Amino acid sequence: MGKIADLYVRVSTDEQADKGYSQRDQEERLRKYCEINHIHIREVIYEDHSAKTFNRPEWKRLLLSLKKHRNKIDLVLFIKWDRFSRNAGDAYQMISTLRKLGVEPQAVEQPLDLSIPENKMMLAFYLAAPEVENDRRSLNTFFGMRRARKEGRYMGMAPVGYANKIRENGTKYIAPKEPEASVVRWAFEEVARGVFNTAQVWQMAQEKGFKKCRSRFWTMLRNPVYCGKVFVPKYQEEESRLVEGQHEGLVSEELFYQVQEVLDGRGRTYRPKVQVIDELPLRGFMLCPQCGKLLTGSKSKGRSRYYAYYHCTNGCSHRVRAERVNQVFESTLSAYLPHQEIKKLYTSLIVEAYNEQTQSIGEKKRQILKQIKDYEGRLSYARDLLATRQIDPLDYRDMKSDYGEEISQLEKKLTRINNDTEDVEGLLNEGIDKLLKLNICFKRGGWEDSRGLIGSIYPENLTFDGFSFRTTRINEVVQLIYHINKEITPIKNGTKKNISLLFRQVRSRGFEPPHLAALPPEDSVSTNFTTSAFLNKNSLS
Repeated sequence: MGKIADLYVRVSTDEQADKGYSQRDQEERLRKYCEINHIHIREVIYEDHSAKTFNRPEWKRLLLSLKKHRNKIDLVLFIKWDRFSRNAGDAYQMISTLRKLGVEPQAVEQPLDLSIPENKMMLAFYLAAPEVENDRRSLNTFFGMRRARKEGRYMGMAPVGYANKIRENGTKYIAPKEPEASVVRWAFEEVARGVFNTAQVWQMAQEKGFKKCRSRFWTMLRNPVYCGKVFVPKYQEEESRLVEGQHEGLVSEELFYQVQEVLDGRGRTYRPKVQVIDELPLRGFMLCPQCGKLLTGSKSKGRSRYYAYYHCTNGCSHRVRAERVNQVFESTLSAYLPHQEIKKLYTSLIVEAYNEQTQSIGEKKRQILKQIKDYEGRLSYARDLLATRQIDPLDYRDMKSDYGEEISQLEKKLTRINNDTEDVEGLLNEGIDKLLKLNICFKRGGWEDSRGLIGSIYPENLTFDGFSFRTTRINEVVQLIYHINKEITPIKNGTKKNISLLFRQVRSRGFEPPHLAALPPEDSVSTNFTTSAFLNKNSLS
């Protein structure tokens, strides 16, 4: 009786496209070989997985069958050794396993009698050649993708908010995809505001159509692709860096780095996570007057309706009706409403001070550019020393890393300065318009807008003593507005103080309230004020 063999036919999609392999052709040649050599065929196994490892579904099924029929199958036949494996180490181990089962693997077009020791050298060559080919192909692919990244091309599946596109010349690129792109822009802006933490912004983004999980949302906020940059990872002597991308960024560099500072903990402190309850807009902003802990809030059912309360936890019995607290807070806000007739005064006052304070921007840019040039010169000099073997490569690597980090930080500062070119007067008018309807925004703006308003005016938590609010600090801009309002209150004959005189008075004091008595008696505040506090988009948006 002749020998019994299983035929192993393996081909992957890329091999079939590149080399013309086909399962039908392999099977035909194997059957012809068995016919000539009087070998009985038990089974034909078809595989369409890579030969880098033996973790292949059909091969594992074949191996299980050979174990069940130990010493009953003589051969496992395949066309060439690269059909069997492309990894020499794994191949030798599998050959040993098969021999223990009484099975001899054999390539019909590269036959080897492995009982002859010298033939193991040829086996090593047959197995190593495809492994080398695989490694070379992987390396070529790696360098090709790295070169593409250096040229600013994004590689791989498009991130959220983008779609993969192909130009007429076959070049692939990514382009913004709506409505996802708008949701991504909104998410970056919301995180930069600092009113809500990342988890809250993710939940609100889901309501707007964001379909990815929380971890993907966090990864998205860290991805420089969204500000038009492409990350080139570190490789050997080359340090990692960001390059200008060929795609359109969804957010500005300034906004992207603001979000990074918030995520790193250097930005604005997040408010505690809160449940969405319209009747409790101050939840997460108030401290207990008895124990000093943060108050929570909830609704209780009465005889005819539900009533909202702010209350403490962990054994403290403090509890106060939310309706009463909200009314007092709304009344407190009215003290900070700017008068419509002096809107121009507010705008002129801040614009002039802003222009004075920004005269040094040009000098700052020149200093930063000079520093960048200096570090680039040092790096070039170190490179020359390395080329002439005057310094050790490890020393050069350390210098390159240090200088590269300094240059990167200076470029970030320069980007922030260059992006600070907005229409200041238009921004002020928009902010003052919002201030003119301050308490209306709190009353009708919805819970989200209300919380943003509260966080802008009161950077620190509030304490309600049953009659009024106390806090350690309020927004400096609001202090200034309150000061101006007090100065222009009508006198007995119905006239008001000359606005131009007030303008000079406030300017001469450097935007500082004259004394603490001019502020609400329940507020103990810091009196330092800078123009940037008013111009910050997040302050009163």
